Formats: sequence, C-alpha cells, structure tokens
Amino acid sequence: MSNRKATFLQADVQRALKAAHALGIPVARYEITPDGTIRVVCQDEAGTPVEQSALDNWLAKNEAR
Repeated sequence: MSNRKATFLQADVQRALKAAHALGIPVARYEITPDGTIRVVCQDEAGTPVEQSALDNWLAKNEAR
C-alpha cells in the first residue's frame, strides 16, 4: 500500500457541518467522494432529505466551488 495525500481533512468536514448548523439548516447526511468533494445533504422540517436545486446541479456539473 502506498501513502497518499488525503483528499479531504476532518477539519474540512467539520467546517461544512458547522456552517450548516450556524445557518440553522438541519443536516440529513454528508457525502464525501473519492476526489475529496464534500456534499452536505440538508433535510426539511419533516425530516426528509431535500433534493438539489437547479443551481446546485449546475454548480456540480461545472465543478464550481
């Protein structure tokens, strides 16, 4: 096994979750892809995950950060 540089750090995940919490957005789950992309999936008042908006889809498609 070779040593690889981590694509994300625990601090990165903590920052993303803290930001959602600070905004009062309930988090359903978070996803981390092999390339290091961290995606926070929020939930609505009923507790069901909220689907991505058109803007989120566009940003993901164009790899905007």
